[in-house]
Amino acid sequence: MMRLGLALIWLLHFLPPAALARVGACLGAVLFALARARREVVLTNLRLCFPALDESQRHDLARAHFRAFARSLVEHGILWWGTKSDVEALVRVEGLEHWRGISDRPVILLAPHFIGLDAGGIRITCEGHRVNSVYSRQKSAAADAIFIHGRTRFGQTTLFARQDGIRPMIKSLKSGEPVYYLPDMDLGARDSVFAPFFGVPAATITGLSRIAALAGAVIVPCVTRQLPGGAGYVVTFYPAWPDFPSGDITADARRLNAFIEARVREMPEQYYWLHKRFKTRPAGEASPYETARGEA
Repeated sequence: MMRLGLALIWLLHFLPPAALARVGACLGAVLFALARARREVVLTNLRLCFPALDESQRHDLARAHFRAFARSLVEHGILWWGTKSDVEALVRVEGLEHWRGISDRPVILLAPHFIGLDAGGIRITCEGHRVNSVYSRQKSAAADAIFIHGRTRFGQTTLFARQDGIRPMIKSLKSGEPVYYLPDMDLGARDSVFAPFFGVPAATITGLSRIAALAGAVIVPCVTRQLPGGAGYVVTFYPAWPDFPSGDITADARRLNAFIEARVREMPEQYYWLHKRFKTRPAGEASPYETARGEA
């Protein structure tokens, strides 16, 4: 099934971007209807983060998320197999001076989990920079090979397996090679603190603070937005964060989540709501996803 899906994505990348976007939107509508378990995860996340929305509004936002996610999925065909000029046409860059202006310290590119995450990361490598990153090993060897190929095809990029810890990233940063770092998934209680995300305590990994401190690195946020229709994406670099890390890992986690929350409010359908962001709970608190499954 995985090989069939990859073959379909490869075939679709020959379509014009506008047509590809329409195919993705249709696929998203199908997934919303059929992927019941993941739909419930998305709706639970939206209920927790946007309590002011009524049920109909949450369903509308969830549908929009599935459409945006599926569109990003099929557009990976361009990222993985298109030419360099195809990728540059699909994804434009803004605010690059915020990164290029830092020459005296290592740089961590803070890249939250929006559906354009790969588009931004692959596009950055087209700029001629060596940018290393982190990935999770896949169960499918074929998928693993494609992911590594796609993310490293335009530069001398190294992907560090998340399972290998932070030492490879620190070594990369100290050698002058930036790291495209994804810090906003629930990876369990280990090396995490609870910090509010939309007012809900969320297990937030402290790796950003620890790596920045050990490597003496500067944080430059880097967020990718999917544009309407077939207009592609824009990856935006933000000014470097002053006074980070602060020496207080919980305060740092709050700052991280507040920044991501602000970006989510700008494009709520594009955050990766398919992930169980609130799976790890404070002691004695039930998982909201178990509760939702019981109510379904």
